[in-house]
Amino acid sequence: MSQYYLMAQLPGLEAYDGKGPLPITEEAFHDACSGFLNEKEMEILDGISLIPPRQIRPTGSELVDAWNREERQLRLALAVVRASHKGKSFAADGEVISAPVLQIANTAVDLGDPLAAEGYLQNCRMETLDRLRPLDMFCEDAVYCYAIRLKLLARMRLFDEERGHRSYQTIYRSILDGNSQEN
Repeated sequence: MSQYYLMAQLPGLEAYDGKGPLPITEEAFHDACSGFLNEKEMEILDGISLIPPRQIRPTGSELVDAWNREERQLRLALAVVRASHKGKSFAADGEVISAPVLQIANTAVDLGDPLAAEGYLQNCRMETLDRLRPLDMFCEDAVYCYAIRLKLLARMRLFDEERGHRSYQTIYRSILDGNSQEN
């Protein structure tokens, strides 16, 4: 029942368009959760990451376990496709990668534009999360689903084309300056 009070007070994330600040910070979300979740639930929440562990182990949450499996498979598929595009091979830890996930990876790599690829992958990840979302919006897994969505949104806010271009120019100039000093 405590998850009801927690989820009822959190701002919705589904309508967030990526412009402006997030409706809640990860820190504020964590603080809100600490007043409603028990120690084991907080441990699961604290273990949520956008980068799944190399060896998938049960977390105590069906949703987090499913998310970790899906994200791991996507990351392995991206490694396989990127290696293939460079004429190399990549062993996916003996895991069989599904055709739909390989198609997502191929599409992302074929976009050629890293920012566009990240946007495409973000949409695919959100669709995966929507598919995994529990029907009961007031259970522990709903809290974990919210946490993953918030992490995904916060990560995408880090991608800024203008800032990336400035960073590229700075790195490029430093390389040119380093080469001119050697000559």
